[in-house]
Amino acid sequence: MFRFSKRSLRNLEGVDESLVRVVKRALELTSVDFGVTEGLRTVERQKELVAKGASQTMKSKHITGNAVDLVAYVGPRISWEMDLYFKIADAMQTAAEEFDVKIRWGAAWTVIPINDYDGDMESAHLEYVDLRRSQGRRPFIDGPHFEKIS
Repeated sequence: MFRFSKRSLRNLEGVDESLVRVVKRALELTSVDFGVTEGLRTVERQKELVAKGASQTMKSKHITGNAVDLVAYVGPRISWEMDLYFKIADAMQTAAEEFDVKIRWGAAWTVIPINDYDGDMESAHLEYVDLRRSQGRRPFIDGPHFEKIS
């Protein structure tokens, strides 16, 4: 069983309590270790991320405490392998169902909420990518991002 570091717990401060419950439960359910890299963000931090192209909006749910970014670990190292994020998203989907918290995932933006999706998160991701390509649009894939929706 995995445990959050002090840094991850600190990064959950100020985040909506129901989203925190989902994230903590997902860590209990997942086969992939993960940490919380960002939760609540200042407007200034969001401006920096938009300027760098790491975010596309100033209407980020991070600013209101309704979003988290989760990073996968393989041992002590961060990994960006999408297969790991599919597993984390599957755990987030299950936890969201358990607590009845509506969640959107940044690698499947059009699957809203993921807890109502009938399938695994890899399939949800592929559905999103196919939709964007069929529209002649490039998909914006943000695998670490999860947000609470109303």
